[in-house]
Formats: sequence, structure tokens, C-alpha cells
Amino acid sequence: MGVTYLDLKNANVARVRAAIRSGDYTGHTAGLGAGYLQANVVIMPEAYALDFMRFCQRNPKPCPLTGVSDTGVPMMQTMGQDIDIRRDVPAYSIYRDGVLNGSATDISDLWQDDMVAFALGCSFTFEHAVQTAGIPLWHIQNDTTVPMFRTSVQTVPAGRFDGPMVVSMRAIPQGRIDEVTEISRRYPLAHGSPLHVGDPGKIGIADVTQPDWGDPAPIGPGEVPVFWACGVTPQVAIEQAQLPLCITHKPGHMLITDVAEDAEVPILRHPE
Repeated sequence: MGVTYLDLKNANVARVRAAIRSGDYTGHTAGLGAGYLQANVVIMPEAYALDFMRFCQRNPKPCPLTGVSDTGVPMMQTMGQDIDIRRDVPAYSIYRDGVLNGSATDISDLWQDDMVAFALGCSFTFEHAVQTAGIPLWHIQNDTTVPMFRTSVQTVPAGRFDGPMVVSMRAIPQGRIDEVTEISRRYPLAHGSPLHVGDPGKIGIADVTQPDWGDPAPIGPGEVPVFWACGVTPQVAIEQAQLPLCITHKPGHMLITDVAEDAEVPILRHPE
């Protein structure tokens, strides 16, 4: 029998990852694993890995690199206790020649001996601190995936990797924007402070009610759309790079690590 979001809302990291690995939970991870870094995932053949690492180094805001596996080794040893990148993400997106070709909840059959896995910090990480401060987050309160958008802001290319930046959006009360900015700034491994506040059109978003990924979220009276750089940015770069095979997390379905959420560098913290 499946495990629900509410079953895991207050569970420790070990239980959450166990439910994901077993296939009992395949949903989004916003609001789960409080206290620990969540990570975007990108998996590709080693032949392209150095260029991708350069892409992350040149674009640290959308691509804060937090961990890299050894070639052909699926265990993310620097990210946590017994993290198997083939099974510990709730849902994966599979790209072939740059085209989204399907999804899976376990990629053991796709793993190859030349593959390298990357973990990139995720803005879900700082949401616990935002909520603790009493700032509501609609997508968590309503069990949906945060809305994400392609923008007109261009990344710095590296080899085959290039393309526009992706952002996530949260509607924040006008009077608390400075506060949420300072809170998120404390999480450099999770995209840090916002990329943009206010008019979506200034970063190339035509309709803030129609996200490219995730679910729509309303902007209520007295609220302002606030946009953070997003770890789905590499998926757009992967489309343009047209790699023969590349696997990522499904947007909103992250790897939950054993790294402390407020770490400035990835240092393992044993889960409670």
C-alpha cells in the first residue's frame, strides 16, 4: 500500500528515503525532510560530465553543485548514509537525444558503468525556515508542486550546455519580502536569495498563472511574486545538448540528503 505525503510530513530523513526507495512514495518532496538539504539530480555519461561540471561552476545560482559520484558508482557517498541515486529519488525524467522520453521511479535498469551523477542544491531546502518564520507557502499548504518557469535570463555556456535559466515562484506578502530574502540568503547551497522580485515580464515570463513545470499557484491580495533560480535549469540545457541518454529528477521530486540544510559546504549530518 502506498505512503501519503501526510504520512511523511513529519518523518525523519531515513523513513522518507526508505519509502521512496521501496516505491511506496513517488510524490513531490516540498516540505519533507525538514533540516536537510534537498537536491536536484542530473545523471549522464562521463564523456559529457566535465563540460557539465563547468556549466555548474559558471552558473552557481541555478546550479549550486553539492555532490558528484564516482564514475559508474551509484552511491552518493558525500551526500548521505546509503544513498543509491538509482532508487532514492521519487520520480526521474529520462531524456534521449535531448527529448523527454519518459519517466520512472527506479532507474536501475538504465544505469551504465560510465555514468556520473550530480547533486545540485534545491530551493525546497530553505522553505522550512520560511515557514518557521510564519511566512505561508501556498504549494506546501495545498500539497502541490511549486510553479517553475523558463525565463529570458541566459546562462553562461560550457561545451554543449547552454540555454535560459529556470526559476521557481512563491507568492510572498509585500511586507515580508525583505525577511524572506534574508532567510533564503542563508542557504547558498539552495540557490540563496531571490533572482527577481515583482513583474514576471521583466524576466520573460508572459503568464505567471501558466508554469512550464509544477502546478499553478495564486498570487493573493497584498502578495508579490518572488522568483528563485531553479535546479531545473540543467534540464533545459540538456535539451539543447542533445545527449544520447541523460536522466534527471522529475521537477519537484528531489533527492533528500543527509547534509544540513544551512550548510555552506556539503558536510554530512547523521539523520536523527
